[in-house]
Amino acid sequence: MPQANWLNLLRQHDRWLRTVVYARVGESAAVDEVMQEVAMAAIKQQAPLVDAGKAGPWLYRLAIRQSLLYRRRQGRFRKLTNRYAERERPMEEDVRVLDPLDWLLADERQSLVRAAIRRIPRREAEMLLLKYTEHWSYEQLAQHLGITESAVESRLHRARARLRRELAVLSGAGVEA
Repeated sequence: MPQANWLNLLRQHDRWLRTVVYARVGESAAVDEVMQEVAMAAIKQQAPLVDAGKAGPWLYRLAIRQSLLYRRRQGRFRKLTNRYAERERPMEEDVRVLDPLDWLLADERQSLVRAAIRRIPRREAEMLLLKYTEHWSYEQLAQHLGITESAVESRLHRARARLRRELAVLSGAGVEA
């Protein structure tokens, strides 16, 4: 498949892949960086895609791999800076970095839902985000993720149950995210 077709496929799948990446890395600022890596890996691959219908699942696996690599790089960077900080011991300052998403969230319920999403496994969060932010049907989820509709149904059922439990814990404890 020529490179121009990969660019079209990347544009076509961009929005839901960004949702998947966000669910995996948890930082809105990192999504663009990871998506650049996904695009580079897709364009660099030389083997033609025989079935264009399988581009979604292939891009999904690629996005997951690039998200994991990003998290690994960030972990190594944090470890390095922590070692440096311990060695240098600069003056302690109370610097609070606010997440840009927190600026946008005025409603307490949205804040609780986001906190609960962060507490559930990433795969479950990813399924819920694709279902409810992208408004995908079970069929679309199955097609893009490369699984059966019954698998989508059972995974979503478990994810919603876990999300309800986390919301109950967070709202019962009065914890704000």
